[in-house]
Amino acid sequence: MLEEVILNVDEFEAIRLADLEGLYQEQAAEKMKVSRPTFGRIIDSAHKKVAEALVKGKALKIEGGEFEMAAMRKFKCYDCQHSWELPYGTGRSENCPSCKSGNIHSAQENRGYARGFGRGQGTCCRGTQQKQ
Repeated sequence: MLEEVILNVDEFEAIRLADLEGLYQEQAAEKMKVSRPTFGRIIDSAHKKVAEALVKGKALKIEGGEFEMAAMRKFKCYDCQHSWELPYGTGRSENCPSCKSGNIHSAQENRGYARGFGRGQGTCCRGTQQKQ
């Protein structure tokens, strides 16, 4: 049994936005709907926890909050501008169903942040609530 370091969903999202997507703190804070100083505190805490897990060989556990996953993901073809939806859990399209182009991306409306993760508020970007 490994000791655990608990990363809340706010911290996980901050790591995703800053380190994986490469957003500046101001951009990431805007997506999370928090102030830049608040985002700075969240990402600092996340970095310390991840470092502790890596350096000390601890398990990293992600938990916290109430939230709702969207039922569908939206995609857009940048060649023909066609948009379509797929249910979560079905995989990602390789090609546009209209023109067969591979130049597809998640639609901009998929790229939000569900505020309240980790704080028990649970308000998703669509304004609904559901316990998980």
